[in-house]
Amino acid sequence: MSDTGRAGKIRVERRLLTARHGALLLDRKRHIMVNELERLQLHAGRSRQEWEDRAREGAVWLQRAAALDGRERIEAASPAKPAEVEVQWGGAMGVAYPEDALCQPPAAPPAGGSSALSYAAAAHRSALTAAVRHAAVQRSLLLVSAELAATRTRQRAVEKRWIPRLENELLAIRRQLDEQELEESLRLRWAADRIETTIGPPGRTRAPGKTRGRMSDMILVADNDSPASATGRPLAQRSPPDR
Repeated sequence: MSDTGRAGKIRVERRLLTARHGALLLDRKRHIMVNELERLQLHAGRSRQEWEDRAREGAVWLQRAAALDGRERIEAASPAKPAEVEVQWGGAMGVAYPEDALCQPPAAPPAGGSSALSYAAAAHRSALTAAVRHAAVQRSLLLVSAELAATRTRQRAVEKRWIPRLENELLAIRRQLDEQELEESLRLRWAADRIETTIGPPGRTRAPGKTRGRMSDMILVADNDSPASATGRPLAQRSPPDR
Protein backbone atom coordinates (compact mmCIF):
# COMPACT_ATOMS: atom_id res chain seq x y z
CA MET A 1 0.00 0.00 0.00
CA SER A 2 1.73 3.14 -1.21
CA ASP A 3 -0.69 5.76 0.18
CA THR A 4 -1.48 6.20 3.85
CA GLY A 5 -3.20 8.76 6.01
CA ARG A 6 -5.97 11.15 5.12
CA ALA A 7 -4.10 12.58 2.15
CA GLY A 8 -3.58 9.06 0.80
CA LYS A 9 -7.28 8.35 1.29
CA ILE A 10 -8.20 11.36 -0.83
CA ARG A 11 -5.77 10.33 -3.57
CA VAL A 12 -7.07 6.76 -3.65
CA GLU A 13 -10.68 7.96 -3.73
CA ARG A 14 -9.90 10.16 -6.73
CA ARG A 15 -8.15 7.31 -8.51
CA LEU A 16 -11.07 5.01 -7.77
CA LEU A 17 -13.50 7.58 -9.15
CA THR A 18 -11.39 7.87 -12.30
CA ALA A 19 -11.26 4.10 -12.69
CA ARG A 20 -15.03 3.75 -12.36
CA HIS A 21 -15.59 6.55 -14.87
CA GLY A 22 -13.15 4.87 -17.24
CA ALA A 23 -15.02 1.58 -16.89
CA LEU A 24 -18.27 3.32 -17.84
CA LEU A 25 -16.65 4.89 -20.89
CA LEU A 26 -15.18 1.56 -21.97
CA ASP A 27 -18.56 -0.12 -21.55
CA ARG A 28 -20.18 2.58 -23.68
CA LYS A 29 -17.49 2.20 -26.32
CA ARG A 30 -17.94 -1.57 -26.32
CA HIS A 31 -21.68 -1.25 -26.97
CA ILE A 32 -21.09 1.20 -29.82
CA MET A 33 -18.43 -1.03 -31.36
CA VAL A 34 -20.70 -4.08 -31.09
CA ASN A 35 -23.49 -2.26 -32.93
CA GLU A 36 -21.04 -1.04 -35.58
CA LEU A 37 -19.64 -4.54 -36.00
CA GLU A 38 -23.12 -5.97 -36.54
CA ARG A 39 -23.85 -3.30 -39.15
CA LEU A 40 -20.59 -4.03 -40.96
CA GLN A 41 -21.28 -7.77 -40.89
CA LEU A 42 -24.65 -7.22 -42.58
CA HIS A 43 -23.03 -4.91 -45.10
CA ALA A 44 -20.29 -7.46 -45.74
CA GLY A 45 -22.86 -10.18 -46.38
CA ARG A 46 -24.67 -8.06 -48.96
CA SER A 47 -21.46 -6.90 -50.65
CA ARG A 48 -20.16 -10.45 -50.83
CA GLN A 49 -23.39 -11.66 -52.40
CA GLU A 50 -23.29 -8.83 -54.95
CA TRP A 51 -19.67 -9.58 -55.82
CA GLU A 52 -20.29 -13.29 -56.24
CA ASP A 53 -23.34 -12.68 -58.45
CA ARG A 54 -21.49 -10.29 -60.73
CA ALA A 55 -18.42 -12.53 -60.87
CA ARG A 56 -20.62 -15.49 -61.78
CA GLU A 57 -22.28 -13.47 -64.52
CA GLY A 58 -18.87 -12.35 -65.85
CA ALA A 59 -17.65 -15.96 -65.90
CA VAL A 60 -20.66 -17.03 -67.99
CA TRP A 61 -20.11 -14.28 -70.56
CA LEU A 62 -16.38 -15.01 -70.60
CA GLN A 63 -17.04 -18.64 -71.53
CA ARG A 64 -19.33 -17.51 -74.35
CA ALA A 65 -16.77 -14.99 -75.60
CA ALA A 66 -14.04 -17.65 -75.52
CA ALA A 67 -16.21 -19.97 -77.56
CA LEU A 68 -17.12 -17.30 -80.12
CA ASP A 69 -14.04 -15.06 -80.34
CA GLY A 70 -11.14 -17.11 -79.03
CA ARG A 71 -8.34 -16.39 -76.60
CA GLU A 72 -6.51 -13.87 -78.79
CA ARG A 73 -9.49 -11.54 -79.09
CA ILE A 74 -10.05 -11.65 -75.31
CA GLU A 75 -6.41 -10.69 -74.62
CA ALA A 76 -6.62 -7.88 -77.16
CA ALA A 77 -9.73 -6.50 -75.44
CA SER A 78 -7.97 -6.40 -72.03
CA PRO A 79 -6.92 -2.89 -70.84
CA ALA A 80 -3.21 -2.15 -70.47
CA LYS A 81 -3.50 0.10 -67.39
CA PRO A 82 -4.58 -1.04 -63.92
CA ALA A 83 -7.73 0.16 -62.24
CA GLU A 84 -7.68 3.04 -59.75
CA VAL A 85 -9.27 2.69 -56.31
CA GLU A 86 -10.22 5.52 -53.96
CA VAL A 87 -10.93 4.55 -50.35
CA GLN A 88 -13.21 6.74 -48.25
CA TRP A 89 -12.31 6.52 -44.57
CA GLY A 90 -14.60 6.97 -41.61
CA GLY A 91 -14.51 6.07 -37.96
CA ALA A 92 -16.30 5.53 -34.68
CA MET A 93 -15.03 5.98 -31.11
CA GLY A 94 -11.52 6.82 -32.30
CA VAL A 95 -11.23 3.85 -34.69
CA ALA A 96 -10.59 4.66 -38.36
CA TYR A 97 -11.78 2.18 -40.98
CA PRO A 98 -12.88 2.28 -44.65
CA GLU A 99 -16.50 3.25 -45.14
CA ASP A 100 -16.57 2.87 -48.90
CA ALA A 101 -14.30 2.31 -51.88
CA LEU A 102 -14.73 3.64 -55.41
CA CYS A 103 -13.17 1.79 -58.33
CA GLN A 104 -12.47 3.36 -61.69
CA PRO A 105 -11.65 0.66 -64.24
CA PRO A 106 -9.44 1.74 -67.14
CA ALA A 107 -10.92 2.31 -70.55
CA ALA A 108 -10.98 -0.80 -72.69
CA PRO A 109 -9.15 -0.58 -76.04
CA PRO A 110 -11.35 -0.86 -79.12
CA ALA A 111 -11.36 -4.43 -80.32
CA GLY A 112 -13.54 -6.28 -82.70
CA GLY A 113 -15.46 -9.29 -81.70
CA SER A 114 -18.87 -10.59 -80.85
CA SER A 115 -21.37 -9.03 -78.50
CA ALA A 116 -20.51 -11.72 -75.95
CA LEU A 117 -17.05 -10.17 -75.62
CA SER A 118 -18.52 -6.73 -74.89
CA TYR A 119 -20.91 -8.21 -72.32
CA ALA A 120 -18.05 -10.12 -70.70
CA ALA A 121 -15.92 -6.95 -70.40
CA ALA A 122 -18.82 -5.00 -68.84
CA ALA A 123 -19.63 -7.83 -66.42
CA HIS A 124 -16.03 -8.06 -65.29
CA ARG A 125 -15.86 -4.29 -64.73
CA SER A 126 -18.94 -4.51 -62.57
CA ALA A 127 -17.53 -7.50 -60.67
CA LEU A 128 -14.28 -5.62 -60.07
CA THR A 129 -16.17 -2.67 -58.56
CA ALA A 130 -18.16 -5.01 -56.30
CA ALA A 131 -14.97 -6.81 -55.25
CA VAL A 132 -13.30 -3.54 -54.24
CA ARG A 133 -16.29 -2.55 -52.12
CA HIS A 134 -16.36 -5.96 -50.46
CA ALA A 135 -12.62 -5.74 -49.74
CA ALA A 136 -13.16 -2.36 -48.04
CA VAL A 137 -15.93 -3.82 -45.87
CA GLN A 138 -13.75 -6.79 -44.96
CA ARG A 139 -10.97 -4.42 -43.90
CA SER A 140 -13.46 -2.49 -41.78
CA LEU A 141 -14.57 -5.70 -40.13
CA LEU A 142 -10.98 -6.60 -39.30
CA LEU A 143 -10.20 -3.21 -37.75
CA VAL A 144 -13.43 -2.95 -35.75
CA SER A 145 -13.13 -6.53 -34.49
CA ALA A 146 -9.57 -5.91 -33.29
CA GLU A 147 -10.58 -2.70 -31.52
CA LEU A 148 -13.57 -4.41 -29.92
CA ALA A 149 -11.36 -7.19 -28.57
CA ALA A 150 -8.89 -4.63 -27.18
CA THR A 151 -11.74 -2.66 -25.59
CA ARG A 152 -13.08 -5.77 -23.89
CA THR A 153 -9.62 -6.60 -22.59
CA ARG A 154 -9.14 -3.12 -21.16
CA GLN A 155 -12.61 -3.15 -19.61
CA ARG A 156 -11.97 -6.48 -17.89
CA ALA A 157 -8.62 -5.20 -16.63
CA VAL A 158 -10.24 -2.08 -15.16
CA GLU A 159 -13.26 -3.82 -13.66
CA LYS A 160 -11.59 -7.03 -12.45
CA ARG A 161 -8.14 -5.77 -11.40
CA TRP A 162 -7.75 -2.02 -11.10
CA ILE A 163 -11.02 -1.17 -9.34
CA PRO A 164 -10.83 -4.08 -6.81
CA ARG A 165 -7.21 -3.22 -6.02
CA LEU A 166 -8.11 0.43 -5.35
CA GLU A 167 -11.14 -0.61 -3.28
CA ASN A 168 -8.98 -2.89 -1.13
CA GLU A 169 -6.39 -0.15 -0.74
CA LEU A 170 -9.05 2.36 0.26
CA LEU A 171 -10.54 -0.11 2.74
CA ALA A 172 -7.12 -0.68 4.32
CA ILE A 173 -6.56 3.07 4.66
CA ARG A 174 -9.99 3.54 6.27
CA ARG A 175 -9.27 0.75 8.74
CA GLN A 176 -5.94 2.32 9.59
CA LEU A 177 -7.60 5.70 10.17
CA ASP A 178 -10.28 4.10 12.33
CA GLU A 179 -7.62 2.40 14.41
CA GLN A 180 -5.76 5.68 14.80
CA GLU A 181 -8.94 7.47 15.87
CA LEU A 182 -9.74 4.72 18.35
CA GLU A 183 -6.22 4.83 19.72
CA GLU A 184 -6.38 8.61 20.07
CA SER A 185 -9.75 8.37 21.81
CA LEU A 186 -8.42 5.79 24.26
CA ARG A 187 -5.35 7.93 24.88
CA LEU A 188 -7.51 10.96 25.68
CA ARG A 189 -9.72 8.92 28.01
CA TRP A 190 -6.65 7.52 29.75
CA ALA A 191 -5.25 11.04 30.18
CA ALA A 192 -8.58 12.29 31.54
CA ASP A 193 -8.68 9.45 34.06
CA ARG A 194 -5.14 10.27 35.19
CA ILE A 195 -6.07 13.93 35.65
CA GLU A 196 -9.19 13.00 37.60
CA THR A 197 -7.17 10.66 39.75
CA THR A 198 -4.67 13.40 40.52
CA ILE A 199 -6.89 16.47 41.18
CA GLY A 200 -10.29 14.90 41.67
CA PRO A 201 -13.47 15.12 39.69
CA PRO A 202 -14.76 18.52 38.50
CA GLY A 203 -16.74 20.53 41.08
CA ARG A 204 -14.91 19.05 44.04
CA THR A 205 -11.82 20.54 45.66
CA ARG A 206 -9.06 18.61 47.30
CA ALA A 207 -6.53 19.86 49.81
CA PRO A 208 -3.10 20.48 48.35
CA GLY A 209 -0.81 17.52 48.54
CA LYS A 210 -3.57 14.98 48.98
CA THR A 211 -3.77 12.05 46.62
CA ARG A 212 -5.92 9.04 46.46
CA GLY A 213 -4.43 6.01 48.03
CA ARG A 214 -4.90 3.52 50.79
CA MET A 215 -7.32 4.22 53.60
CA SER A 216 -4.49 4.30 56.16
CA ASP A 217 -2.69 7.02 54.20
CA MET A 218 -5.88 9.08 54.01
CA ILE A 219 -6.40 8.79 57.79
CA LEU A 220 -2.80 9.80 58.41
CA VAL A 221 -3.18 12.86 56.20
CA ALA A 222 -6.44 13.79 57.96
CA ASP A 223 -4.77 13.52 61.39
CA ASN A 224 -1.86 15.65 60.36
CA ASP A 225 -4.15 18.36 59.00
CA SER A 226 -6.47 18.51 62.04
CA PRO A 227 -6.42 21.58 64.42
CA ALA A 228 -5.37 19.44 67.35
CA SER A 229 -2.15 18.49 65.67
CA ALA A 230 -1.35 22.17 65.10
CA THR A 231 -1.17 22.97 68.86
CA GLY A 232 0.09 19.62 70.00
CA ARG A 233 -2.91 18.99 72.25
CA PRO A 234 -6.53 18.07 71.84
CA LEU A 235 -9.01 20.76 70.78
CA ALA A 236 -11.07 20.36 74.02
CA GLN A 237 -8.07 21.28 76.23
CA ARG A 238 -7.37 24.69 74.67
CA SER A 239 -7.63 27.66 76.96
CA PRO A 240 -10.06 30.39 76.09
CA PRO A 241 -8.59 33.49 74.57
CA ASP A 242 -7.93 36.55 76.79
CA ARG A 243 -10.47 39.27 76.58
